[in-house]
Amino acid sequence: MNQITRSVFPWGTRTFIMGIINLTPDSFSGDGLLDEEDVVAAAVARAEMFLRDGADILDVGGESTRPGAEVVSEEEEISRVVPVIRAIREAFPDALVSIDTYKSVVARKALEVGANWVNDIWGFKADRNLASVTAEWNAPVVLMHNRSKPGSAALEARLGGRYVGVDYDDLIHDICNELLESVAIARESGIPEEHIILDPGIGFGKTVSQNLALIDCLDEIKALGYPILAGPSRKSFIGYSLNLPPEERLEGTAAAVALCIDRGADIIRVHDVRMMARVARMTDAIVGHHHAGDDSQ
Repeated sequence: MNQITRSVFPWGTRTFIMGIINLTPDSFSGDGLLDEEDVVAAAVARAEMFLRDGADILDVGGESTRPGAEVVSEEEEISRVVPVIRAIREAFPDALVSIDTYKSVVARKALEVGANWVNDIWGFKADRNLASVTAEWNAPVVLMHNRSKPGSAALEARLGGRYVGVDYDDLIHDICNELLESVAIARESGIPEEHIILDPGIGFGKTVSQNLALIDCLDEIKALGYPILAGPSRKSFIGYSLNLPPEERLEGTAAAVALCIDRGADIIRVHDVRMMARVARMTDAIVGHHHAGDDSQ
């Protein structure tokens, strides 16, 4: 099993794999575990499979982020993720677990039962307290760029109108600037530079052509100097490009993953761990010199 217990990975040595564990009834990709009879057992079984198949991080989430998904209360989200994170931690003491939430209350409870990382789809802009909780626990954080329409009026009010709609003056430039705003919040809250990972938010408030352009230009976001997480897995830009439903987007995901790695992604967040770990290893074998420097001497 690929278990790395250091708080931060040896970036540049290879591509790391984040496996998605969705505890939602309405996941866009149809992989939500909430419909299982024993959710905790199903999640632990999926964690075991993912670790065996090459996952370096398990990303546990209790609220669907698909467009139009229903907003989940903090209490409900906590009741979904906490028992699962606790059980994964007990079953696999060395596994790295990330809590996929933008709510500080949820993150705190998750960190208390053994989560290692925070993965925030709103890049600390939805709940500023999440930055201080992350700093307090000394946890690495994934800050994602997001211009999707928030699921609730309260969240929309907090984020302000500018996240709604997909008018970019300059796609990559705007994404970089907005990611750097998230970095500034992190730094002000005392999160060390080496704990910050950026996610350009493939599929979040971007059109199909913008998502394709974003993957093609990922190296420009990598140039900001932070490790990059990319999450193209099964997303609708693949569905539209190939005219295929989520369960038939494996090849499209593989192509996107390979190109994300070629353009500098350090972590890929995927549903299909075994296959995408192979794609990543193969891509690393071909373009590994991008990451690790020239080892031909």
